[in-house]
Amino acid sequence: MGSAAVRQPRQALIIANPTAGTTHAALLEEVTGLCAARFDSVVLHHTTHRGDATDTVRAALRGESDLAVPDLVVAVGGDGTVREVVEGMTRPGHGTAAALAIVPAGTGNSDYRMLWGERPWAEALTAALDGAGEAELRRIDLARLAETDELVLLGACSGVIAAALVTARGIPLTGRARYARAFADTAAAFTPYPGRVTVDGVVLHEGDTVLANVGGGRYRGGQYQVLPHSELDDGLLDVCVIGAEVPPTQVPELTREARHLDLPGVAYGRGRKIVVERLDATPLCFEHDGELQERRWSSMTLEVLPGALPVWGAARR
Repeated sequence: MGSAAVRQPRQALIIANPTAGTTHAALLEEVTGLCAARFDSVVLHHTTHRGDATDTVRAALRGESDLAVPDLVVAVGGDGTVREVVEGMTRPGHGTAAALAIVPAGTGNSDYRMLWGERPWAEALTAALDGAGEAELRRIDLARLAETDELVLLGACSGVIAAALVTARGIPLTGRARYARAFADTAAAFTPYPGRVTVDGVVLHEGDTVLANVGGGRYRGGQYQVLPHSELDDGLLDVCVIGAEVPPTQVPELTREARHLDLPGVAYGRGRKIVVERLDATPLCFEHDGELQERRWSSMTLEVLPGALPVWGAARR
């Protein structure tokens, strides 16, 4: 007689950033409850410092901690928290096929929106946990930032979008309203920089630059469609460059409605390796996944990593 199939235990690891904009006890209780109703084991880990999410996820997936090796990793926080979790999940050697689910609790939450749109997070997480028809497990592309050897999920951007992260630190708002105010204030005082962008070795843009966005996700700041044609799993990185022909003050509203692409001074391309440079020997101001990078380099170089991340998102119609 054949033996009956034995169901494998299901383990979930929740990584929560307690300093993210909308993380609170009630949210974490609801997330934990949804997972506990469906998984054999659920562990909630509160991050304590930069890099803690990466280290905790990596150790758990390698079986190097007291935590059970998870089948699912749930990131609760903003885009920076999600990026740290992804770094821990996708580096070689962890030996697991764990998938990612995202609960948005940050300022922009662009990672969540690129996967689920405006669907309430509880509906999205429930669909992912149940494997329901509204959810789909996808293997999406990532990028590698050569200057730091970090992984990039959402995208990387130079210019006014990056500078707005500095402005946002002094604005007493939360969520997308905080970044919207910061973007507008930064654009009003922004001076374009001399730049060049190459795609697979071919120059796409050279001249005064307001921003150069490479990704990844279609949205930045949770609401600005800088890369409206981007596909998450086509094996390519999209890039949009806005030159000085477009006044910086118009960029927030134009990108909110994706009305920038056909304007003079705007260039759009796709490729496997994209280099964004500043040509005056001044360090480039850039961010990735909502995290401002140190001003140490005059360029950023991104290379695509096709199909590198299993993640739950809305089912494609």
